[in-house]
Amino acid sequence: MQYRKMGSLDWEVSALGFGCMRLPARRFSLMGADLEESKRIIRYGIDRGINYIDTAWPYHLGESEKVVGETLRDGYREKVKLVTKLPMFLVRRTADFERFLNVQLERLQTDHVDIYLFHALNAGSFQKVKQLGLIEKMEEAQRQGRICHVGFSFHDTYPVFKEILDYYDWDMAQIQYNYMDTCVQATTEGLEYAHDKGVAVVIMEPVKGGTLASPPREAADVIEDAAVKRTPVDWALQFLWNRPEVATVLSGMSNMQQVVENCDSADRSGINSLNGEENQVISRLAEIYQNKILVPCTGCEYCMPCPHGVNIPQNFAILNNFSLEKSWIRRFQTRRAYRKLTSGPPKLDLDNPNGNASVCINCGLCVEKCPQEIDIPVELERVNAILGKGDSIRKYYPDIS
Repeated sequence: MQYRKMGSLDWEVSALGFGCMRLPARRFSLMGADLEESKRIIRYGIDRGINYIDTAWPYHLGESEKVVGETLRDGYREKVKLVTKLPMFLVRRTADFERFLNVQLERLQTDHVDIYLFHALNAGSFQKVKQLGLIEKMEEAQRQGRICHVGFSFHDTYPVFKEILDYYDWDMAQIQYNYMDTCVQATTEGLEYAHDKGVAVVIMEPVKGGTLASPPREAADVIEDAAVKRTPVDWALQFLWNRPEVATVLSGMSNMQQVVENCDSADRSGINSLNGEENQVISRLAEIYQNKILVPCTGCEYCMPCPHGVNIPQNFAILNNFSLEKSWIRRFQTRRAYRKLTSGPPKLDLDNPNGNASVCINCGLCVEKCPQEIDIPVELERVNAILGKGDSIRKYYPDIS
């Protein structure tokens, strides 16, 4: 495992961090986490040198923190830096800070977390941080030894990112960044700005919710023709590790194969290790993908669970996959995957949402939760028109290549 400077903090972090948002699911459950399999793969990652574990209140509907707490028993807690987040979308009062932190420490079976983040800050939730005096609550918990360092994860535009960075002496910032997202959200400019201020930058969505792991034919051809042989995921990860501003890259790993392969990739990582030809490969891949993605959903599931049973990320993933396919057979298979999602009672499961886009009633509850600021009801209507009714993609996305 390679290690890197954690901003201005006095410790080094593994190049690969374990993100616990996509742990192995329990059988017959879309949202619940499998404790034993999750424990097995997380501990394997730690044994391989991963020393940064990231979780949060809503992951797996609260089960992620419990699983992490169980996993870090038997001496594993002392081997890692443990990170979780204050669920800003649930905070209504200043007193909520104590309520959430206390529950999280209990779930995690620890008396402190190494970094506590304001979760998914944007312009609106940042105002809430200031109005409720939540930074002061962070500092109080820091003095008490219940948290060691303070940071935030981010989903908004660069001007908002810069405003937040300049407001406080942060220890770290977690941003969405990959070779497709260099000009959105925090952007490359924000990455560099945070680094110059000595703020440790942690990367989330390195393969854009799995999108970069399954390349379309044109991108697969570029990868196959490259002089250096790498998997699509390895290309995405090496792009990030090549940058000196990146402290660690979080990967939401769901099975042992992913952990093994990502640890192997991290072993080969290094700052400024890519040559000009390799950078050209990545630029070409980014160009191909940018021309094909319809809905910029990363599968983060912040919009879930839908109270009416729509599996929102799955609907968007199917549409994006459909747009990437050229073979009529593969498109038929993708359309069939959409139709396997239920269109209503009696098979609709509100506890584990399994509905297709036709189930959406346009309530809008999901919109304010989406860190990508997607107009989810509008996009779901398009999903159903294309995959359910057979309308042309170009009718709704005329610029698609």
